[in-house]
Amino acid sequence: MGAPFRGSEAIAHGLLTRDQLYGPRFKRVFAGVFAPVDLALDLAARSRAAYLMVGGRGGVLVGYSAAELLGADCAPRDALAEVAVPVRIHAKTGLRIVHSAIDPADTVERDGCRVTTPLRTAWDLARRVELVEAVIAVDALARVGGFAPAELLARRAALPGSRGSRRLDQVVALADPGAASPMETRLRVGLLGAGLPAPKVQYEVRDGRDNPVARVDLAYPGARLAVEYVADEPNVPRQREGELADLGWQVVRVHREDVLRGMRRTADRVRAGLARTS
Repeated sequence: MGAPFRGSEAIAHGLLTRDQLYGPRFKRVFAGVFAPVDLALDLAARSRAAYLMVGGRGGVLVGYSAAELLGADCAPRDALAEVAVPVRIHAKTGLRIVHSAIDPADTVERDGCRVTTPLRTAWDLARRVELVEAVIAVDALARVGGFAPAELLARRAALPGSRGSRRLDQVVALADPGAASPMETRLRVGLLGAGLPAPKVQYEVRDGRDNPVARVDLAYPGARLAVEYVADEPNVPRQREGELADLGWQVVRVHREDVLRGMRRTADRVRAGLARTS
């Protein structure tokens, strides 16, 4: 048992005794749902546990839980598991419960769980969470779901008056499914918020013979300026920067803290890079 499971089913099938279930090898996740004590309860595991708790009552994973099982990397580190159920159930610690029936047309199956489709999940999150987080969610879900962010506006037209839908114009205008990570989206939105032009996303730089040299996170091709988000490892290879420099490109390297706490300074660095070519 390397995943969450229903305790009653494990006992009924003779896999465990009640004493074993409540012994030191297992931990309770939600009512009636257990997991091995050494299992890391990340969002995916907690979401599967939530589904086991309510799946028999018409439950559907929604919001960040749906996004996680759909393969869309957009959830904040502290995101709760989220489930929609058509019946009233008591609140559970660590679980966000929506008392609502979900149209079957808005659901798909992933890893044995019913989850909302990428478009429906984007619709739900884009209307609820803070603006930048909404853009991150739409970018990731549109990428894995293969839909255009503007489809959210079509959905709004079909469902007028939906709570939170008035700001979808802003979310859609900022969205770009080409983004490869939440931090890349956060960086791009930060640059736009600082008044800089919209950069190209995941831009492929080519040499004079039209051979691909590098794919950069964000680019201003006219200025030959690349903006690269790099992980915080101390020794990230810079070979690619030399290849870009040989083609006349500048590279602005951006780390996590530059985005989360130093966006104004980061925008100034990019602005200075653009000014050097004007």
